[in-house]
Amino acid sequence: MGNFFTGFFNKERFGHPQVIAGGLLLIFLAQCLWLTKKAGPPQEVDVNELFRVQEGLLQLRGDTIAGTPSMTRLEAGISPPLEVEDNEGFDSNHSPLWYLVAAAPFSLSTSHEKTAGFVIREWGWFARIPYLIFGLLLGASLWYVSRRLYGNQGGYIALTLYCFSPGMLQESALWHVQPEMGAAWGTFGAVFTAIAVAHTLYAPREVVLWNWRRIFLLGLSLALAIGSQFSLIVLAPIALAFMLYLAPARRQAALAIWASACGFAFVLFFASYRFQLSIFWRAMRHAQFSGFTWRTLTMSEAYRSVLNHLQETAPALLIALPAALATYVLWRKTRYFGNTAPLLVAVVFLFLGFCSPHYPGLGFQLMAVPFLFVFVAGVAADLLETPERKFVLTCVWGLLLVVGLLNILQLARIPTPLP
Repeated sequence: MGNFFTGFFNKERFGHPQVIAGGLLLIFLAQCLWLTKKAGPPQEVDVNELFRVQEGLLQLRGDTIAGTPSMTRLEAGISPPLEVEDNEGFDSNHSPLWYLVAAAPFSLSTSHEKTAGFVIREWGWFARIPYLIFGLLLGASLWYVSRRLYGNQGGYIALTLYCFSPGMLQESALWHVQPEMGAAWGTFGAVFTAIAVAHTLYAPREVVLWNWRRIFLLGLSLALAIGSQFSLIVLAPIALAFMLYLAPARRQAALAIWASACGFAFVLFFASYRFQLSIFWRAMRHAQFSGFTWRTLTMSEAYRSVLNHLQETAPALLIALPAALATYVLWRKTRYFGNTAPLLVAVVFLFLGFCSPHYPGLGFQLMAVPFLFVFVAGVAADLLETPERKFVLTCVWGLLLVVGLLNILQLARIPTPLP
């Protein structure tokens, strides 16, 4: 046992970079907890949020399948949102997995009562635990990927941008927003796991069997993302495209691994419907996999909406992103795959979000933000290797310090709700 702990807590696995990253994540968690403390009383729970948890609890109890029509829902007096009611009782954007994640903490209560009153009374921490966990996991994944790509300083920059992003804090603390952190973590994991798998395909081993852990992780990421938002099915072709591009000499192996991961994701996805084929088929017929419309390209309001959403989610990007894009265009050294991949994914998601003006679009815009953090961190790390390192370091950390302080001041100004 002693050898195990010595091997795990060595300098490579757990050194100063990990301590600093852990400290930043603790600051992120503290801000989320502060937001949770400032949340309104349980009586102010939105009816749509109440529906989400009640549906999940009904499925965990074995009474019905969440997000699908049932007599049990009617007998329990649960009123679905208008978009669900108008869609013959089916949720067009989410699978039962989305509901099960929301309801899981409530199911741990020893109380046998699982009515609306119980959900409202226990709303506080029970409602937020899954998304706080997803927020921390996304932050840790962001730091790990950025550090592997750009070194310690790139990891610190990306994680600091994330930890003081108002949008990420709101999503993790479930502050008057739709719960999308599960989809965000799944999306980030799916893209970079696919890239990691492709880089291992040149190893002289039986790659399909050897990569079973990454197949599992890729399948889990796809299931979590698509199960939380049907329109994220675009992740499957994106993952395949990266794998085929990075391993042109091993495309059959890449295709086999991708198919295995998609098969595993489908099993998890189908399991959320309790393997009931008829219900699953009806749900897919009522699902909305795309809200895409070209008309938004001619609407000036759509452009302002995207810009406002980006400003509200991560104000630092309004300064850092134009600077990083200008550097990327003007300096050839920054135009390599490690920088181009996250930028390309972010552009795809922003475009899909722009052309999907309703709910799926807002989800796409959120998914793009972590990839923009990675891109900005990569360009900044490249600039820190130039003779102007001191000037760049002053600008980068000055921006991060200002953003962090402003974010904390904004949190401090949130009024305490009346009991």
